[in-house]
Amino acid sequence: MEPMRRTVWGMLAALFLATAVTVTGCSVTTEDPSYIPPAPLPPLEQLEKAPLADPKNFSSGGDVLSFITADRTISCSLTSARGEHVNLPYEQNGYSDAANNKLPIVPVAHCGLVTYQPPQPGDVKDDCAGTHLGYLGGVALLAPDTARYGECRSGVTPMEAAYGPGGTKAGPLTQLTVLADGQNLERNGLRCSAYNGGVACGNVSAGVGFFISPERYELVPAPAISSASPQAEGPKTP
Repeated sequence: MEPMRRTVWGMLAALFLATAVTVTGCSVTTEDPSYIPPAPLPPLEQLEKAPLADPKNFSSGGDVLSFITADRTISCSLTSARGEHVNLPYEQNGYSDAANNKLPIVPVAHCGLVTYQPPQPGDVKDDCAGTHLGYLGGVALLAPDTARYGECRSGVTPMEAAYGPGGTKAGPLTQLTVLADGQNLERNGLRCSAYNGGVACGNVSAGVGFFISPERYELVPAPAISSASPQAEGPKTP
């Protein structure tokens, strides 16, 4: 009799559970082992489609938008430059020097990394005062029609100084607002988006940009402009 009683109670419990699931509309989901997530979008497509964040949350004063990624590996500013002098609120620069006031103001996006890859030989754009030494990675710069990776410098990037091994974990970089993964910022036609473990910045209308992460970087050059002129129409026969 005892085994039968346990069986009856077990059947009642199963019936109660089935009824509860039916009434509450609960469902149980399991992971599909064959599911393959879609590949990340190319940088310019990501910049075109990602939703824009409110720029007010990222204002660093002086018409500059600055952010840092959630993992604190990349910081960027959508700002301006006079020649090689970039207006960065967290780094000493000569942007406001009177001697540079005659230079045209150009919108740029500037990013720095904590850890980074060295520039490929074809991406080295400066001979560093003729020394051909000291062109290092860790910094990317976007102008309206060009993108480059690397710069001439001695020492570490500001991001390395703040968040690298033995970093201070202090200073203005640590006060930057986080740009959430998948969000976009725009200033003067240039955009930056945190995604795919890094940051993409670009001028979508010009087709130029870059993607940077601790593991890799990619430069997207502007499409080549064809110099061929339309051929003159030949003489028509009567």
